[in-house]
Amino acid sequence: MSEMRIVLCRPSHPGNIGASARAMKTMGLTDLRLVAPERFPAKEDQWMATHAADVLQRTRVHGTLVEAIGDCVAAFALSARPREWSPQVLDVRAAAARAAQIDGPVAFVFGSEEAGLTNEEAFACQYLVHIPASAGATSLNLAQAVQIVCYEWFLAAGASIPAARTEKRATVEDIEGLYAHLEQAALKSGFYVPESHSKLPERLRRLFSRVPDLEREEVNILRGLLKALIGK
Repeated sequence: MSEMRIVLCRPSHPGNIGASARAMKTMGLTDLRLVAPERFPAKEDQWMATHAADVLQRTRVHGTLVEAIGDCVAAFALSARPREWSPQVLDVRAAAARAAQIDGPVAFVFGSEEAGLTNEEAFACQYLVHIPASAGATSLNLAQAVQIVCYEWFLAAGASIPAARTEKRATVEDIEGLYAHLEQAALKSGFYVPESHSKLPERLRRLFSRVPDLEREEVNILRGLLKALIGK
């Protein structure tokens, strides 16, 4: 498994540094490097780093990009624009998948808010990465781009949503008891008159057949409601 690093080159807005730290923390990342930031530390980065103050505290500042990625085995340069001469080009999902498979430290490198990465910075990396976007607005906010990259890496590294709490599933006996109770309530209320040849029982079965994984507790709730309405 790779060791993921985010590198921000010449960031001009401290708020973007803080927001990037927060984006990283939500995806389980903590290694943030800054190359020649205009202002750091600053109040703005603290304001935007909700629940990620520890990431900011551990952030390392470097004078050059080579210093920031020198110990990495692969570096991925983010760019919103194509370049005539560039390293291998990948979209962000493919880049994250490749990075997750690399054994050793890898870096995703972002340029300044105004100008992005220089050609020299891009060529210091082995891959050029694009985040697909609308043709009319291809440039993302720096922290938003960091969030997308961290999210894609998190998924590529095998993350999944928390498993839902499992309850006991209703048995056939439970569901048959519910059908009988529903029919009893329909008869007592006068809503169902068998002599009218109503298809209500069949339609109730059809309705509940479209409810997947009905739980025993859910059946008990419905039967408790019916009991309260008809008195038994």
